[in-house]
Amino acid sequence: MSIDKAGREPLNERERFWISAPSRESQELSALRPEIEASWRRCEVIGVSSGDGDLPYTPDVDRDSRLRRAADPVIDNLVLHLQDAPATILLADSAAQIVDRRAGDAGLRARLDRAYVAPGFRYAEEDTGTNGIGTALEERRPFQVSGGEHFREALQSLACVGVPIIHPITRTVEGILDITSNLSDSNALMGALAQSAVREIQSRLYAESSDREQLLLQSFLQASRRGSSAVVSLNQDVIMTTPMAAQIIDTSDQALLWDWACRMLSGRDEFIGEVRLADNVTVSATARRVGDSRTPAGIVIEMRPHPRDTKKSPARQLASASSVERRTEIVKIPGRSLSTKRLQTELERLAAIDAPVLVTGEPGAGKFFAASALHRMQDADGHFTVFDAGTASVDPVAWIAGLVNWNKVDGALIIRHLDLLPEQLVSNVCAILSEAVDNRAHIIATAGEGVRQGPAGRLCDHFMRRIEIDPLRLRSEDIADISVALLRKHSPDRNGLRLQPTALQLLVARDWPGNVRELESVLASSLLRSMGSDIGVQHLPDGYRDGDLRRRNASTSLELAERDALLRALVETDGNKLLAAQRLGVARSTLYRKMRALGIDGSRFLPQ
Repeated sequence: MSIDKAGREPLNERERFWISAPSRESQELSALRPEIEASWRRCEVIGVSSGDGDLPYTPDVDRDSRLRRAADPVIDNLVLHLQDAPATILLADSAAQIVDRRAGDAGLRARLDRAYVAPGFRYAEEDTGTNGIGTALEERRPFQVSGGEHFREALQSLACVGVPIIHPITRTVEGILDITSNLSDSNALMGALAQSAVREIQSRLYAESSDREQLLLQSFLQASRRGSSAVVSLNQDVIMTTPMAAQIIDTSDQALLWDWACRMLSGRDEFIGEVRLADNVTVSATARRVGDSRTPAGIVIEMRPHPRDTKKSPARQLASASSVERRTEIVKIPGRSLSTKRLQTELERLAAIDAPVLVTGEPGAGKFFAASALHRMQDADGHFTVFDAGTASVDPVAWIAGLVNWNKVDGALIIRHLDLLPEQLVSNVCAILSEAVDNRAHIIATAGEGVRQGPAGRLCDHFMRRIEIDPLRLRSEDIADISVALLRKHSPDRNGLRLQPTALQLLVARDWPGNVRELESVLASSLLRSMGSDIGVQHLPDGYRDGDLRRRNASTSLELAERDALLRALVETDGNKLLAAQRLGVARSTLYRKMRALGIDGSRFLPQ
């Protein structure tokens, strides 16, 4: 196709594209390259105007960014090679905003000015339609657009080729290098020249990277060359995956893997074990610390899926999916920690026993959620009545009358905040519960940890079965799954909404004194800020964007992990220091020393 034809045929196809909109589903636009047609369809779906309206503009551009420091010397050299050529070099950042424009004769510069192809203007595909900058960013690959292939009419006399600048370590798109000329001056070498310049820029980005990042990349490449495992290399800021690993893990697994590896590598340089990923996939994993133990560069994890977790045939996958959905809808407790697995098992066991159950835990830990799940396990279609003992003091007579009326009808009962029941009502509630238990009614109550020390302590004798919900700080592995469930709850029409890895990593690193209730509040606020997009660090409320707020005395993520490992061991052994030390593989004296150093109050973990 000649240059002239390349400029004219798409113009004709543009007219046919708009005129034939109602019947376009079955129509092929033969004169358009498939990648151009795909871009045009994206533009149409999101409502991009082909006219010459205003473009997003920010007058202040960052002239000292990492991108500019790496690209400016390369562009300076490129300008020397193109000083007699009628072409302009454009540099855009990762948001497709033009941050630099070089060379080009006076006539071309004037034409670009009229089309707003100048520093400060944003050329993202959703703003400007098909173009060399925005579409290269969207496609994440070199992209050439000539003449009438541009979606915006003001650009149709130009030809351009844009090449993404991908950071060699983080694999994120740092920006776009674009060479633009008049359509009549278009040259097939423009693409090769742009790609050569981008390779130089990427080399400078690598050279500017810290020694820690380079060491992490080298360790990743060494592990990848062995070829037998799925490899993930990560630290707080960077994650690298082989194609095999990318098929196994999803976004929520990234923060989980970092947290798991930090805990397992506490006090050692290598750990071999198992880790459960999203979708209940269990992998054998070898985690190795990269760099010095005091200032590690990161962690390399090599994973091998278990045979039982390999992909199923489509027929078996469909069959199992329906059963998983039914189970999840009725009984699944979000989370993958040992604590949550135990809770799941205990709830399923209690669902088969006809006895009152008391659920205890810190405020906001999820006691009512567990109580409701237990009821659904006992009777998925049955109704239940909720009484909140915390409100009984407002009108004690009416509250007791309501409880008496419940006892006369069928249905389950959930009493919330039993520990807040006013003392003058304890005897009345005791009598009602005694009669209900004799009638084999389904009764579940929730209460704070200190319920036995308060006036309502006598009521505990009516509950023969008890469950304790661990605080969220002792089950940080659950945060990714709980967040997914909460986002679905608050945005049921946006099932694909998710937390970006960096935001999730910050949430996993917090102490959460308000437990799940606090997490839910943070996510609800972030949803409003994100306006329908995935939640990033910038969408988190003030006070939740600092990654070092979890425990102010801990200086590294590995120290945080060591503290969590000690706490988990104490919880899982019911406060038995000897058993906890054995589980951790250390002497009991070492356990006590570590507890003092990390500020763990031993009196919280008295043996049961």
